[in-house]
Amino acid sequence: MTLSIRPAVRSDAARILTFITELAEYERARHEVVATLTDIEKTLFEPDSRTSSLICERDGEPVGFAVYFQSYSTWLGRNGIYLEDLYVTPGQRGSGAGRQLLRYIAQEAVANGCGRLEWSVLDWNEPAIGFYDSLGAQAQSEWVRYRLEGDRLARFATQ
Repeated sequence: MTLSIRPAVRSDAARILTFITELAEYERARHEVVATLTDIEKTLFEPDSRTSSLICERDGEPVGFAVYFQSYSTWLGRNGIYLEDLYVTPGQRGSGAGRQLLRYIAQEAVANGCGRLEWSVLDWNEPAIGFYDSLGAQAQSEWVRYRLEGDRLARFATQ
């Protein structure tokens, strides 16, 4: 059984949207997914996209994906990578697929001189936390993530 990682292409958009929906269901947030196939095609695969995506395949069948983008650290004075989503289908968890996806992104970060690779995890997601701990990643518990979105973002932007 061969595991491979490759950059996603436009024809993967429907599969990526399916994976996004499955991830949202796992994270108890399916109701928050409003992305459409057109949104995925435009934001991931148009020439001006600032976002990268990967597909993980086992024997040619997609079993996971990752979406990430470049970030910046003023303290380091270097770019970084922010991992927005990493998902592996339930039947493939524990098979090395997640580790390979993260390693691929880490190699890209190192090759491009990035200072860090960061992501967020829900505080109740013990399997993911255990996985990330096993990689040597460190939780950044002193930081609290904030968000403006939707109507709140629009209202604030016009005040």
